[in-house]
Amino acid sequence: MERPLTQNIRPDGQTVDIAAYEQAGGYLGLRQAIGSLAPAEVTRIVTDSGLRGRGGAGFPTGSKWSFVPMGDDAPRPKYLVANADEMEPGTFKDRLLMEGDPHQLIEGMAIAAYAIQAEVAYVFVRGEYVLPARRLQQAIAEAEGRGYLGNNILGSGYSLALHVHTSAGRYICGEETALLNALEGRRAIPRAKPPFPQASGLWGQPTVVNNVETLCNLPHILARGADWFKSLSRTGVSGTKIYGASGRVMRPGAWELPMGTSLREILEEHAGGMRGGLRLRGVLPGGASTDFLVEEHLDTPMDFEAVAAAGSRLGTGTMIVLDDRTCPVAMLRNLEHFFAQESCGWCTPCRDGLPWVESILDDIEEGRGRPEDLDLLDLHTHLLGPGKTFCAHAPGAMEPLQSALKYFREDFERHIRDHRCPWRAS
Repeated sequence: MERPLTQNIRPDGQTVDIAAYEQAGGYLGLRQAIGSLAPAEVTRIVTDSGLRGRGGAGFPTGSKWSFVPMGDDAPRPKYLVANADEMEPGTFKDRLLMEGDPHQLIEGMAIAAYAIQAEVAYVFVRGEYVLPARRLQQAIAEAEGRGYLGNNILGSGYSLALHVHTSAGRYICGEETALLNALEGRRAIPRAKPPFPQASGLWGQPTVVNNVETLCNLPHILARGADWFKSLSRTGVSGTKIYGASGRVMRPGAWELPMGTSLREILEEHAGGMRGGLRLRGVLPGGASTDFLVEEHLDTPMDFEAVAAAGSRLGTGTMIVLDDRTCPVAMLRNLEHFFAQESCGWCTPCRDGLPWVESILDDIEEGRGRPEDLDLLDLHTHLLGPGKTFCAHAPGAMEPLQSALKYFREDFERHIRDHRCPWRAS
């Protein structure tokens, strides 16, 4: 089983320096792109590979690039941004890549920047990721010293300046237009679209924002080809995926596996199954802002279409596991507290609705719940759903709630009937 994204990552947690990266074939993809391909040809290869965004939405990467104006009359400068603001609860895949193999991201960014002819690129990394930021800075200096970044890269006439920007925080920075506002030094709130960033992004210039894992696939696609990348998958969605699991499983962690690996295989073989005496009740398959899947969904292939057909989203592919000794109401209260405090406050339904949802869940968990509270929660999953708010923050917050009310409603009702949480000691 090939694991191109994690093949260089060392078990001792140390980073891969440029010499080791080059020895393993690093920067061959960049040499191939810049040395023998026009920017449009790079975009075509990435499009043919079927690479889709690994940050949650799953939009085709080559198609995203194709919206950037090209040619001599295109606006200048253009920008590329790596979204490394990994604040989705339960998600840690990009940290693994940046800490363990930072040159892979740098090479991927250089390839993407060349394809759209961007002169400047930024890694927008969350402020708490101190070690990844430090290792990226060191790797950038090494790449500049070898001629992979800076002026006249590899004698091609193409130049790229790459910078690390440490975020001031907030979950909303994961939304690409809020990220761009923050990068400009302004309040991190989403922008109205259109215009889309590819036409008017950072400082009003053409900009592409891609996820870290997405960009890390590019060196391998350019070096080995689109057909090879397609062959890695078990389904119609190309490539491998870094899947993760947190919660009360035997071996929490992250693993690079073929796209479409089943939920059952990830949990039982790679995560080692549930800890002794515990039973699986549900899984948030792609981080905290996805709908629960339950035992009947264990044979679902973990790709974009199959997970959507099961009633959830692949999201980041890093799952949060709920066991039968953890209170689902307390878990939801914890999640909705996070989403409420991370609202940017730009639109009323999100700013006021999420704290109200948190308050209702707090009452239910503390024994003050009323039967009509469940109707209120149901109502909020619609009032804060898709199309009712300025961005996807509140709709994402409603996904775990609406599915919990579907699969664990008896737990909510028992809290209300008994005026206490049954998981707490008397």
